[in-house]
Amino acid sequence: MRFVWAVVAFVLAAGLIAAGIAQRTVFMGPSTQKVSVSVDEPAPYVLLDGDVLREHPGEQTLMVRGEGDIFAAYGRTADLEAWLSDASYNHVSVGDGGKLDAELVEPSADGDAEEGGEDPAATPAPAATPAAGDAAAEPGRSPVGSDLWLFSYTDTDALIADMQLPEGMSLIIAHDGTADAPDDIVVSWPLDNSTPLAGPLMAAGAAVLLVGLVLYVLGIRHQRRGRGPRRKGPGPMPATEPIDVAQLPPSERSAIESGRTDDTPPADDVTETGTAEGDGTQPVEPAGPADPARPVDGDNDDRRSEMRTQRPARRRRMLAFPALALTALLASGCSADSWPQFTASSPSPSPSATVIAPENQKPPAVTEAQAKRILQKVSATIADADEAMDIDLAGTRLDGPALTARKTEYALRTALPDTAVPAAIPTDDVEVVLPEASDRWPRTVLLLSKSAGDETVPPVVLTMTQQDPWSNYKVTNIAEMSADAVFPEVAAAWLGTSLVPEDSAFLSIAPGDLAGMFSDVVDAGEKSPSYGMFDDLSLNLAQSIRDSRQAVVKNLADNGAAKTSKTAFDIVPADEPPVSLTTLDSGAIVALSLVDTETVTPTTKDAVIRFGDNAQAKALTGVTESAKGVTTKYEFQLFFSVPAQGSTEQIRLLAVRQDLLSVEVIK
Repeated sequence: MRFVWAVVAFVLAAGLIAAGIAQRTVFMGPSTQKVSVSVDEPAPYVLLDGDVLREHPGEQTLMVRGEGDIFAAYGRTADLEAWLSDASYNHVSVGDGGKLDAELVEPSADGDAEEGGEDPAATPAPAATPAAGDAAAEPGRSPVGSDLWLFSYTDTDALIADMQLPEGMSLIIAHDGTADAPDDIVVSWPLDNSTPLAGPLMAAGAAVLLVGLVLYVLGIRHQRRGRGPRRKGPGPMPATEPIDVAQLPPSERSAIESGRTDDTPPADDVTETGTAEGDGTQPVEPAGPADPARPVDGDNDDRRSEMRTQRPARRRRMLAFPALALTALLASGCSADSWPQFTASSPSPSPSATVIAPENQKPPAVTEAQAKRILQKVSATIADADEAMDIDLAGTRLDGPALTARKTEYALRTALPDTAVPAAIPTDDVEVVLPEASDRWPRTVLLLSKSAGDETVPPVVLTMTQQDPWSNYKVTNIAEMSADAVFPEVAAAWLGTSLVPEDSAFLSIAPGDLAGMFSDVVDAGEKSPSYGMFDDLSLNLAQSIRDSRQAVVKNLADNGAAKTSKTAFDIVPADEPPVSLTTLDSGAIVALSLVDTETVTPTTKDAVIRFGDNAQAKALTGVTESAKGVTTKYEFQLFFSVPAQGSTEQIRLLAVRQDLLSVEVIK
């Protein structure tokens, strides 16, 4: 009966294992769902709408094939359409019934002009008008390296990228902006082809197989213990009695006697059991010492019994090993998709402060990751420009007061090779990313970045501005943050903030008036009516500027020129307007620039102004003295935290940077 159950177990195990393997092979469905994108008329760009990528759930895989370098990038749909507003491109979208439609879009200059003339506050249109005279809108513009993309991919001949675009995102595909874009485009989505019963079926089959092997071994063991079927043996043998040789025929008796005579051992080795030959008794050999070469019957029986017990155990082990090996092989071949997934319940999130965006809140100009990537590119470009003293290269990432200061630095380093190279913008730890929430241009981002490894490098606060969709971000204001300064609370990067108008009445002082008020504090000191509105750091800066002016006057007096020369000082707002971004406490961070002018002129016709040890004045003017005087200009880039209207807080200085702008001889 054990053999019957063993056979049943083998058949059942084979069925279970076969069913499990079939689920992972012949019955297994496709792992992906694909859709091909086809365009009828080639164009330099392909705009793949976000609805195409989100047509099916799951992560999207983009496969593009073509000759040469292939570029793909994703970003906000409105930004991509603005970047492509002056170019021809194929717009692929989802049509009726889920069919993909490819439409060739031609540039429309009239549409851009109309959008530029509308009121930005009332128009949600995403596109923007290029700046006047902007050469970025020329045909054949390469999309590689644009700051507008949230993320980009490049490869040669074939490009494969995994992505999961949320609502409002689209994808652009191109070569170099001149050649026609690749037309072999495939988008795929993963399908759930997991077989959660395959693993349990194969495991159950292996277990049943092991049970069958055990039953088979037990059946063999039971059969051997029973020694198989027995046949009927002979009846009982008669009792053995002594033979009376005297009663035998003479021929037989003589043969027996002659044989006994020949085989009889010496008398010393024979022991007789009878008293007389006539009694019919046979002589018996004595029980001498055992021959060591001959095995003893008892030992043979024990050895055979031991061998019989060892052989079934060895056979059972040999039979169990394949079963265990098969079980391990089946278990190792099963992936996680072959087993049921019992996901543990996730812990309840802890409550946090809720930030509610306004109803008409625009998207932030950049994401946090995008801003950090742009800052790294900006820092690397400026560092290369500083190393080569290439003002044109620096102009690709600097603008406004920051670019003006660099021009003077390069001129000084050309004349004075020992002049130190400006420190690179740290990018290790970007603590604050405050983008403007806007769908129009120009766009502004404020950053606070620190160095993680060098404590001697101060934190840097800067603003970057993108003038139009085709331009990259440029640093307009940059300053080093004081160690005692406290940065105000600002909105999260994903929410963004808004620009504050120059004449805003919601701050304790309008951003457009801040530069003039601080200039008055520098010139008048405690006599200024605005003196008490600024914090100690601001007042210390104003005092240091006054001290530097007194040092110039003292230097002239020490050189005996107090009566033959006179000095004049004037600090005024720079031509660039301030940049103001709101904070969470309804205040604002205001970035502005001041120009401090120092003029030294002779008081008599015979007097001249000598530069003495002033190597910078000599290098920038090319002379050593001036008969009519000299004018030196310094630029201050300042970041202030301005409180809201009605607040009792003071205006706090956050960061400051001083640069030499020019030294000019009065003619």
